[in-house]
Amino acid sequence: MSDPPVRVHLVDGTYELFRHHYGVPAAARAKGSGSAATRGVLGFVLGLMEAGATHVGVATDHVIESFRNRLWPGYKDGSGLPEDLLGQFPLVEEALGAMGVVVWPMVDLEADDALASAAVVAMEDHSVAQVVIHTPDKDLAQCVVGDRVVQHDQRKGVTTDEAGVLARFGVTPPSVPDWLALVGDSADGFPGVKGWGKAAASAVLARYHHLEDVPRLGERWQVDVRGARSLANVLHEQWELALLFRDLATLRVDRSLRATVEDLAWKGPTEGFSEVCERLRAPHLAERASALAVGP
Repeated sequence: MSDPPVRVHLVDGTYELFRHHYGVPAAARAKGSGSAATRGVLGFVLGLMEAGATHVGVATDHVIESFRNRLWPGYKDGSGLPEDLLGQFPLVEEALGAMGVVVWPMVDLEADDALASAAVVAMEDHSVAQVVIHTPDKDLAQCVVGDRVVQHDQRKGVTTDEAGVLARFGVTPPSVPDWLALVGDSADGFPGVKGWGKAAASAVLARYHHLEDVPRLGERWQVDVRGARSLANVLHEQWELALLFRDLATLRVDRSLRATVEDLAWKGPTEGFSEVCERLRAPHLAERASALAVGP
């Protein structure tokens, strides 16, 4: 009898830390929540496994800055983030590792690159029926493939397949970096190309797909876009900037990442997980993990 098909769950640990940190009431955050966000992330991952997840990997930005900061000075960094939150990155990495979950603490690349890499490797494994990337980040939409690689927004309870990407952006997943290059991404700190709004970017890229294929000034556009001549002129003037922004938005696939499907199979918590949970003042998490490992 063959093994049942595998569903791989890839979690954006950085987003989950932020989500659980800012989910704490402001008054409690002001006093310093210490480890509340870490407890939230562990609870979320355990919740996935309680719901049936068997293969899980979590990516974090061990260092907020990446190679992209060298390409664009305005790219997101750790400035302005509360120490209470920054201090929990190594803590959540340690705690997840103790729980027996594969963690990718990224330094030069970003957590999003790790998620993209793991998704590609998992998709190539014929035992994998579906890959679910748990993050709402726009740039991860480029990784969606049909309904085999999908994106899930836990806060909204929405799962996005390729048809959902098209509905959201007006383009298919391979064109998402080009779309972000034109309209910008405030979350990542780059503004896009002046004059290019979402509607124009969607209409043009739906027809031409990539920046190189967009007609230049004086060429005929096979799509009806208001102010096409002006947009073509601006894109021509800011061509190198547009390519830079697309480079920032393009996720890197690193096949050296330890991300095989076998690696991601959860085999239960380590012996040290109970001690970690005691430090986190969350013994109930150790109890939940133990109950899962034993099974019904």
